[in-house]
Amino acid sequence: MTTNAAPGFAQYPRHRVDIQSSTAKVEVEFAGCVIASTHNPLRVDESRHEVVFYLPRSDVRMDLLTATRHTSYCPFKGTARYWTIKVEERRAENAVWAYDEPYDEALPLRGYVAFYSDRVDRIVIDDKADR
Repeated sequence: MTTNAAPGFAQYPRHRVDIQSSTAKVEVEFAGCVIASTHNPLRVDESRHEVVFYLPRSDVRMDLLTATRHTSYCPFKGTARYWTIKVEERRAENAVWAYDEPYDEALPLRGYVAFYSDRVDRIVIDDKADR
């Protein structure tokens, strides 16, 4: 029995949020700096969305991120909070997000962050090991 079930699935039972461990190497670059690099991402394949890789916070340069007041809500994952990236004089507002208290169905996302690909310079995904 779940105690924090996602309300979205009751209304849209065919909606998928598939969260899988991955061995892909994922690197995020911004302002000439690798700000995240991992071999332990989560691959999230959600209905009507592009695949998103979430990276463990321990593999992210959190010292380059500043929390913002911005939030968003997903009825399948929960409330997301955001960070702005700042490297020297370059900034990317609300470029990083995470679900600190995700719904039970998205619980693996706790402790992981994701990056908007259009707010960083590059996200490099080498998923040869996942094939």
